[in-house]
Amino acid sequence: MFARALFAFLVMPGLVAFALPILWLRNSGHTQLVQPLGLLPLVLGAIALLWCVRDFYVRGKGTLAPWSPPANLVVLGLYRYTRNPMYIAVALNLLGWAISFGLVGLYVYAGVVVVAFHLRVVFGEEPWLAETHGAVWDEYARRVPRWFW
Repeated sequence: MFARALFAFLVMPGLVAFALPILWLRNSGHTQLVQPLGLLPLVLGAIALLWCVRDFYVRGKGTLAPWSPPANLVVLGLYRYTRNPMYIAVALNLLGWAISFGLVGLYVYAGVVVVAFHLRVVFGEEPWLAETHGAVWDEYARRVPRWFW
């Protein structure tokens, strides 16, 4: 299962939050750090993302990938404060890249990704979680906000 978890991490958030922004910066020639404070959300997002992946693997007994989801609903760690900390972590990473390197295209990319995440959560994940986990999900969804608010 560790290999599946690692593969899912590299393919999904690794690609969206790290590989694509790095390739974008490299191909655009914007490799000069313009705002060091942008590294803060980048690092915080990376830490939060790794924390969530660990919770999915250890507590949830699965991965973040749709083809190998956690068997147990994960409601601890960052999931005590928001139902979607992984998506928030990726958004922080993308914001960190945009701020750090001052590339307008990365701000647009971050916005598009955030909208896509919201639509995926509302129309895909939440109905599936409600069907899969029933009353446990309903109670969790009542208690914990989707996006911190």
